[in-house]
Amino acid sequence: MNRWRMAAALFALGGMTASTVSAADIAVKDGQKIAFMGDSITQAGAGPKGYVRLVISGLDANGVKATAIPAGISGHKSNQMLDRLDRDALNKKPDWMTLSCGVNDVWHGANGVPLDKYKENITKIVEKCETAGVKVMILTSTMIGEDQPNANNQKLAPYNDFLKALAKEKKCLLADLNADMQASIAKAGPEKKGNLLTGDGVHMNAAGNKMMATGVLRAFGLNAEQITKAETAWSTPPAAK
Repeated sequence: MNRWRMAAALFALGGMTASTVSAADIAVKDGQKIAFMGDSITQAGAGPKGYVRLVISGLDANGVKATAIPAGISGHKSNQMLDRLDRDALNKKPDWMTLSCGVNDVWHGANGVPLDKYKENITKIVEKCETAGVKVMILTSTMIGEDQPNANNQKLAPYNDFLKALAKEKKCLLADLNADMQASIAKAGPEKKGNLLTGDGVHMNAAGNKMMATGVLRAFGLNAEQITKAETAWSTPPAAK
């Protein structure tokens, strides 16, 4: 082998090694299954351009082929997610589960779930996952209306504070999507008119789904370069991939 071919071979090997090391830093491993537990935001997120699909696509773009187990049901609160945890997630033997819960517990008002009961329900969900050997990523609840000062968002704040504390206590991964959403809206500034990330103030539009997927991927350990690869995959038509 002449020196030019040897150099090319070494360069290729170096590229493969860098890619392998990069993939090794991602918490989700090739061939693993991820359950996505949630409400209508997650149910819609399993659609073609939803955050569930984008997470799987983003992992794939970075050399990790994972399988989604969609487990979002519209209107569901923490008590209902606890009741169906085995059926919709644990019985399907996932390696990971993302947990998105809190919007309806607050938004449903008198028919919602008070903070003390919410804490009990969420803790039981996480502990059941721990017992089953399923790793959990907790997602903070996204906003209820794209104006943080409103009454629902103020009521939601301690629910999210609890989620962050529980993630730390239980050593769960955390995707602080509420903070990401607030930051995106703040960045738009006073020129923002109407909804930026949602269709109705709660349910994600295309930009909102990308925001959620980016937050989940970042929490799984993807760095800025890997996030860029994911975003490129999202914007590339299927036939061109």
